[in-house]
Amino acid sequence: MVTLGFTYFILLMNPFLAINMAMSVDGKVATPNRTVTSFGSPRDLAHLYELRATADAIVCGSRTVEETSATLGNGGDAYLKMRQKAGLASYPVRVVVSGAGTLASNIPLWKAHPSPVVVLTSSRIPSIQCERLRSLAESVWVSPSEEIDFSAAFSWLAASYRVQRIMVEGGPTLNDALFRADLVDELHLTICPRLVGGWSSPTIVDGIGQSHLAYASNLRLTRRRSCRGEIFLVYARHPKATADALPRHPSRFPDPPHGLAAVR
Repeated sequence: MVTLGFTYFILLMNPFLAINMAMSVDGKVATPNRTVTSFGSPRDLAHLYELRATADAIVCGSRTVEETSATLGNGGDAYLKMRQKAGLASYPVRVVVSGAGTLASNIPLWKAHPSPVVVLTSSRIPSIQCERLRSLAESVWVSPSEEIDFSAAFSWLAASYRVQRIMVEGGPTLNDALFRADLVDELHLTICPRLVGGWSSPTIVDGIGQSHLAYASNLRLTRRRSCRGEIFLVYARHPKATADALPRHPSRFPDPPHGLAAVR
C-alpha cells in the first residue's frame, strides 16, 4: 500500500518542463518568410540532443514540426547510450500540439516509428480531423476547453506515459501559452551571432502575450557559457508561492556545453 501511494504521488507531480530555443541577437527564431528556421551551430545542435537525452517527452507545435520536417528522435547512438545510462526509454515520447487538429498527414514524423506520437488538441477540433489524427497517432488527447489546458494535458502525459521531464522545442505560440500558464521551469536559450530583422520574423515567444508588465514571466539567470560567438544561457522560473501548486520533479537537464568559456 505504501508503494502504491508513493507511485500515485509521483504521477500527480507536475512534469518538469524546459523550453529550448536558439535565436538571433535581435531575438528572431526564423526569417520573415520562415524559410530559415535554425541559426545554431553544430555545437548548438549537439546541445539540443544532449537536452533531449534527459527528457521523457519532446513537445512541439504542429507548425514547427511541419516547417522543420522534425521527427523528434533521440539524435543517434551516442545520445541513445546517454538515455540508457540514465535509465530512460531509448526514445522520448513525441508530442505534437495542434489546437485545431490541422497537423498534416504526409510529414516525416509519421514515417519514423521509434516511439509513440501523441497529439494534444482542443475542443475546437472537428470530429473528422480528430478521427484522422487518431488513425495516425498512438493517442489523441482532447482538451475539454477551446484552448488547450496544458496543465491537464501534462498531468495526463504523466499518468499515461510516466512522463516526468518535458523538453519543449517551440514554436513561439506554444511557448507563449506555456509561459502564460506558468508551467515553464527552465528556459535554455542559445544566442547566435546573426542579425535577421523583419517585422514578421517570429521571436521565441509570440501569440497573445501579457497585457501588462506586472503579469510578465519573471526569470532568473542560473548558468551561462560561450563558444565561438554563441552564448548558451539557462534561466530558471521565478517561484510563485501558491498554496495549491503541485510539486515538480527536479531538473536533470544538463548544463550548457561543458568545456566552454564562462561568460563574464
